[in-house]
Amino acid sequence: MPDSHSAGSIGSDPVLVVAGALIADGLLLLAQRSRPPELAGMWELPGGKVEPGESPEAALARELREELGVEAVVGEQLSGDVDLAGRLVLRAYRVELVSGTPEPLDHSDLRWVDARGLVAADLVDADRTWVPELSGMLRQPEPS
Repeated sequence: MPDSHSAGSIGSDPVLVVAGALIADGLLLLAQRSRPPELAGMWELPGGKVEPGESPEAALARELREELGVEAVVGEQLSGDVDLAGRLVLRAYRVELVSGTPEPLDHSDLRWVDARGLVAADLVDADRTWVPELSGMLRQPEPS
């Protein structure tokens, strides 16, 4: 009986991409993409690809250091992974800021949003999966 991990299936494992939901004082940090052209100007949870031999949590902490210039502790995983094009799988985690002030080192801009701001943001499609879950963690706007 052939092994399911035979030579024919090498390289077919999905590549994990991690994203961080950095929440402080009831606000969520969103990062504005500068590339690729079809996503430029849209907002996302910051993060990036997990390198071989790296845990998802270590990868996310590294990516946040590289993209935002902050030190963060990676916490609970948000519910559900999202399949992306090209064998990529997106997974998001709640993140706590330990030190530093987020700066857009790899993005056009950064924005802190409350629940209403999150719903109104022009988010990349993949991150919309977590809007209901994240909204429940965020400050609700005062009724007008």
